[in-house]
Amino acid sequence: MKNTVFLGAATALVTPLTADGVDYDAFADLIEWQIAEGIDALVIAGTTGEGSTLSDEEHRAVLKFSAEQIRSRVPVIAGTGSNDTAYAIDLTKYACEAGCDAMLLVTPYYNKATQKGLLASFKAVADASTKPCILYNVPSRTGCNLLPATTAALAGHPNIVGIKEASGNISQIAEEAALCGDQIDIYSGNDDQIVPILSLGGGGVISVLSNLLPKETSLLCRKWREGDAKAALDMQLKYLPLVNALFSEVNPIPVKAAMARMGFGKNVLRLPLTPMEEEHEEKLLAEMRKVGIKV
Repeated sequence: MKNTVFLGAATALVTPLTADGVDYDAFADLIEWQIAEGIDALVIAGTTGEGSTLSDEEHRAVLKFSAEQIRSRVPVIAGTGSNDTAYAIDLTKYACEAGCDAMLLVTPYYNKATQKGLLASFKAVADASTKPCILYNVPSRTGCNLLPATTAALAGHPNIVGIKEASGNISQIAEEAALCGDQIDIYSGNDDQIVPILSLGGGGVISVLSNLLPKETSLLCRKWREGDAKAALDMQLKYLPLVNALFSEVNPIPVKAAMARMGFGKNVLRLPLTPMEEEHEEKLLAEMRKVGIKV
């Protein structure tokens, strides 16, 4: 196995915002609560953290703040991917210097790329990094699918150690696992597929659900690793209605509403994202109450 960044659950953390910028007090409270609840790692300024609409100055400040707040208690995984490879390299270098422990590199979006382009782009960023890199495959958002053979070729790079798989295609992920073996850690990028990907040898999940339930999401993964497959499956199915509610509108709209109701910042998003529709929010709150979350 390569240099494993984490096993278990990493929260794709929301970024608390105000109309004027990042709410660092709420952000610090959220980080401290996540660590106290036993989360295994934290992803900063990814999709859920609205990294795509943070200014460059904000993005860098959030990464530095997080590394300083967390103080190596859990791994800090920085969202530094971009559809501009040169920018991704620059941001990755900054995150390494700022004390982040690993990078999360999304496939290029909008301009997309061929598989040859993906190989060249990811290798260029990984070459520039002094920390391990986790690839991020989410074709529903990027319009670009990282194929198993390409992942296997990238797995030979010493700095490419994992992949967040949000393709939703279990057959593709199985092929990826077969081709890569123990060269790369595969993490579920979908909260409704944690157990299926663990069953394929996966290392855990990079999770939206764990914003709300860090202890429980981490426990689900630990139960699987301890050999209690039934307990892990029971938890997967128990939280499925809540997961569905969290994705009833595009992420991070629902989870931002949920975290605001839990007291972690305000329900403020950056355009083009807008607050959750009232009917969807009521269903989300109902599912939160069912699993014991006070709102």
